Amino acid sequence: MSDTTSIAPLPVRRRLMTEPELGAGNFLDHALAANPNRAVPFVYSHHNDHRGQVVLRGHSLVDLAALRDRYATWYRANGVRPGEPVGVVVGEGLEPLVHFLALTALGAVPAMINDAMRPDVMVRYLEHVGAVGIVADDSTRLQAAYRNDPRNRPRFIALAAEVRAHDADSASLPDQYPYRHAPDDVVALIHSSGTTGTPKSTMLGHRQFWDGKQPRMLRFPAEPYDRLMSLMPHTHAGGLSYFLTAVLLGLPTVVMSDWRRAVVEPVMEAFQPTMVASFPRTFVELATGELPVRGAARVHSWFNTGDSAHYGHIRRLVQLGERPAGLIKSWLLPSGAAADGPLPGSQFVDGLGSSEMGMALFGQVTAPETPRDDRCVGKAQEAVTRAAVLDENGEEVPDGTVGLLAVITPSRTPGYWNDPRLTSSFELNGYWLTGDVARRDGEGNFYHLDRTVDVIDTAAGPVYSLPVEEILIADCADLVQDCSVVGVPGRAGEGQRPIAVVRLQADALNATADDVREKANKALAGAGLATLAEVIIARTDEDLPLGPTGKVLKRELRTRHAALFTG
Repeated sequence: MSDTTSIAPLPVRRRLMTEPELGAGNFLDHALAANPNRAVPFVYSHHNDHRGQVVLRGHSLVDLAALRDRYATWYRANGVRPGEPVGVVVGEGLEPLVHFLALTALGAVPAMINDAMRPDVMVRYLEHVGAVGIVADDSTRLQAAYRNDPRNRPRFIALAAEVRAHDADSASLPDQYPYRHAPDDVVALIHSSGTTGTPKSTMLGHRQFWDGKQPRMLRFPAEPYDRLMSLMPHTHAGGLSYFLTAVLLGLPTVVMSDWRRAVVEPVMEAFQPTMVASFPRTFVELATGELPVRGAARVHSWFNTGDSAHYGHIRRLVQLGERPAGLIKSWLLPSGAAADGPLPGSQFVDGLGSSEMGMALFGQVTAPETPRDDRCVGKAQEAVTRAAVLDENGEEVPDGTVGLLAVITPSRTPGYWNDPRLTSSFELNGYWLTGDVARRDGEGNFYHLDRTVDVIDTAAGPVYSLPVEEILIADCADLVQDCSVVGVPGRAGEGQRPIAVVRLQADALNATADDVREKANKALAGAGLATLAEVIIARTDEDLPLGPTGKVLKRELRTRHAALFTG
């Protein structure tokens, strides 16, 4: 890796904050025009050589533009035009991001699809989207599906390898290239995790997806020594958001193609990141067992988004790394704020966000010295015009009362593609409902208690699964590595009953379900929370199923164990 800086100078970053035409559809072009270090490699892909050693390959802004333009000529030659949705089903890493850049440069709408999605669900989703074409690493299963129903077949189903091998000189680009987006143009379709059913298709708007991120140009750590490891799924809005930020800042970033610890840890040791961004899935693995001391030696910040992380995992990760003197400027802190350093340990920035919110709109910073405060996701960020906890009529509830989390913000999605009825179901009294259950305290801090679909309706009243999970992971850490709490039907008159599906620590594999339930229920009773009716030990990965973005499929657990008490 080059010692020459790729970071955009501070005056450039200030100008990007106020550029009126900048958005999610053209951020690469603005970075190219503004950053004098445009030829310095900063985005890294990775692979292992024949000896199993990690090899990092750097790409500059100029390199990214050349790749984008070559892919765009292929799409153009295959008839893709502005406004048309195109399915992108390629493996994680830099590759889906290049397809995104190529399609948006043509004014088309990439439908970014995690290739771990189940084939039958994927085909239904693509048909709903109305994709005019599909590019995939493996087109066999898609070809077969459309052969059974040729009426819905898109214009092309092509191998991603064909796009990579395309000779750019054999085709041309439009006279007006890159495409000039209007503020309200849709620039991508992002599917939901599927944790609550068939994936929804969230629209990202050109200006909307950039709204709220402008302060990151100054506040996101971008010192000459900073390096970001992005473990997000890059077909997801979270991965795209961090990539957009890295490109505009010129921040050295390794774009990971795999989230599993066995792959991540060697790349961490080779790249030596100062920041790691991920969904909770990788943080669970990194916080389990022996800590990754060598790979995390320089880490000062962990960034989590999507679902909130659990304190039991956070408290282990923040023991790692070092916070150097002059550390700013976390995107949660006022401009110019600094740590009194160097300080041992790192900070964990836990952001609650979603594709629909456009970014993490709530955030809590935890350092080694931070007191425990279960399920606190902090205050609403400055991108939020207003955040509230509402009742079912759209009225604000008093502080301390549980209700529906809702926001008013320019960063929220324009809605769901081809589904205005679904869009309207998330709108209430001028707010966007995030799909979460929460409460707010008197100081304006929000506490995330559950997804609305995961609340357990017991005969004694609602039980919220996330605070229960916190207790199991933090206070039963000698037994419990990870868990998921769901409600299943009880006998007549009992309503639902809470159960936990638990993955055991490596040195506690002989523990029984009764051992875990006894310890967990003692801790839950001490915390004033509902106790568990049953514990089920997850012995295999299939026992704790994950969706395409790595979230536990609670709906599948509910279905699987629906007859546990009713026979």
